[in-house]
Amino acid sequence: MEAGNIKRFIPLEFGTDAERVDPVELAKTAFMMKAQIRQMTRNYGIPHTIICSNFFQSFFLPRLGQAEVSPPIQGKVNIIGDGDTRAIYVNERDVAAYVIKAANDPRTLNKILYVRPSKNSYSLNQLVALWEKKTGKTLKKKYITEEQLLAKISCSPIPLSLQLSIAYSAYIKGEQTNFNIDPSNGVEATELYPEIDYITVEEFMNGCLL
Repeated sequence: MEAGNIKRFIPLEFGTDAERVDPVELAKTAFMMKAQIRQMTRNYGIPHTIICSNFFQSFFLPRLGQAEVSPPIQGKVNIIGDGDTRAIYVNERDVAAYVIKAANDPRTLNKILYVRPSKNSYSLNQLVALWEKKTGKTLKKKYITEEQLLAKISCSPIPLSLQLSIAYSAYIKGEQTNFNIDPSNGVEATELYPEIDYITVEEFMNGCLL
């Protein structure tokens, strides 16, 4: 507002929609700060586009959603909850392409751009099954209950506690996929820009296993 010449503010937010979550700490504080910046932007009438890209493929897919595990996977996997809640995994290259497209697009002005490719919505059980199919190996599975995850969050150091609390939001509460986009304030990237040939979960997984 002081500069007076901002054409479009695109806050470095990404991730899950900060206004559609009810997270635990430390994610709660992080999401709250994002939501406050959004509201200030609207209050001051600053032209903007907010990007919600959900999970980045390069971090979550090689470790099958396990924040505390470093790839490659070694014979076993921890699955949060019942493993059936879906999250969305998007390639960083594609996020960049969508942001460049959206920056001067009047259809994204003062709206949230959700990057929700239909082929990239997977549950943890589906990710594990895909990994097993491609490797021909069966993983030993351990299911982590909500109570066990909350206990682990409370005793883990930063940044693991933050990563686990974000995982709680996605894999326990389903906060990446439990809503429909409101067309009054949101648009979906793959619908606006079908010309972008985005990287699917399966394509990325093929690269992980080379």
